[in-house]
Amino acid sequence: MPKLFLSLLFFCFTIQMWSQPPTQEQLEERKAKIQLEIQEKEQLLQSVKSKEKSVVTQLMLQKEKIGLKEKLIQTTEKQTKLLGNDIYVNQIKINQLNRDLEQLRKDYAAMIMKSYKSRSEQSRAMFLLSSENFLQAYKRAQYMKQYASYRKMQGMEIEGKTKQLVGYTNKILVQKTEKEKLITENVNERKELEKEKQEQEKIANQIHKEKGKITAEIKKKQKETRNIDAQIQKLIRQAIAAANKKTAAEKARANPKTTTAASTKAVESSTKIVLTSEGQLVANNFRANKGKLPWPVEKGVVSLPYGDQAHPVIKTLRVYNSGVEITTENGASARAVFGGEVTKVIKLSPLNIAVFIQHGDYFTIYQNLSSVNVSVGDKVSIKQTLGKIRTNGDTGKTILKFLILQNITYNNPATWLFNM
Repeated sequence: MPKLFLSLLFFCFTIQMWSQPPTQEQLEERKAKIQLEIQEKEQLLQSVKSKEKSVVTQLMLQKEKIGLKEKLIQTTEKQTKLLGNDIYVNQIKINQLNRDLEQLRKDYAAMIMKSYKSRSEQSRAMFLLSSENFLQAYKRAQYMKQYASYRKMQGMEIEGKTKQLVGYTNKILVQKTEKEKLITENVNERKELEKEKQEQEKIANQIHKEKGKITAEIKKKQKETRNIDAQIQKLIRQAIAAANKKTAAEKARANPKTTTAASTKAVESSTKIVLTSEGQLVANNFRANKGKLPWPVEKGVVSLPYGDQAHPVIKTLRVYNSGVEITTENGASARAVFGGEVTKVIKLSPLNIAVFIQHGDYFTIYQNLSSVNVSVGDKVSIKQTLGKIRTNGDTGKTILKFLILQNITYNNPATWLFNM
């Protein structure tokens, strides 16, 4: 029973701890982060607007920006509410201090009046001399001393509470000013949000006019994507076969009597890498970091997520993405999300260079590079620069396509990358 009680107590404490509302400082930090993201998206949007013929990416970035604006408004509203609560609590403290001071001043005034009436040295002396014995005289002397000390203490208490009152009054004035500032800020943000929504509607109308052209572009891109995915599958199978052939040869040299031609052929034709103890360790480390891997770019937004989905703009079209497409800044670089070995550096199309990195039986692939800094066989570390991401000359878009596979099976990168 005691163990059950302690477990319940711990559970309640944990729930209370996690349910604590954010502080003003945390909300301010969150707001600053959102504002920074809005600035980054605005820069990307302006860059795309100035160079891109199609308006699809403009609309997607505009939607992202509107979402962040709405988050910013919600955060400011939370700050305003928190300030309102603080003001209410401080007002209660001020009211209590005023009541305490009023009572203290009354008591102090009565004490001063009593002291005034018995202020003469003669009356004090008579009070002591009229004692019946020495012990009573001593007690009366102590009483007079304590009375004087108590009077001094009351004066100090009045002074202390007065200072507290002044402090809370000043604090509440600052809080009220800050609250008014936040309310004004929110009103302005809502006006800005309406402008952003009007801009979104304008872009959407433009897309409606160009629907036929955009649909054709999307279908053409999907065909190119399918061809590249087939090419990647072939390359991965070749990498698996090469790795397994090497492992089989090493095993044959170590145990020639137990290795047969049939077993060697079976290993080589497998669609899974036969891991060595070292390869297993690398794979385990990679798997242990699921959900914590850094982004393959320093800054960017996901312009097309993983999987089969309605196109983000032309909803009637279905598109498939074997990885994630991340729109980033012109001149941006791709970077390794984990340590591993470069197994392929290849042109998947005339303008699309890809880097394959192996992590045990996992592969990360970085597509749409214009130049690379690594070669086959290189050991790379986490966040190491792999190469520059190509900027499309016609559209002005700088997009990295990022894939994660375990052997030949595609994984959703969003489940692997931190805070995606």
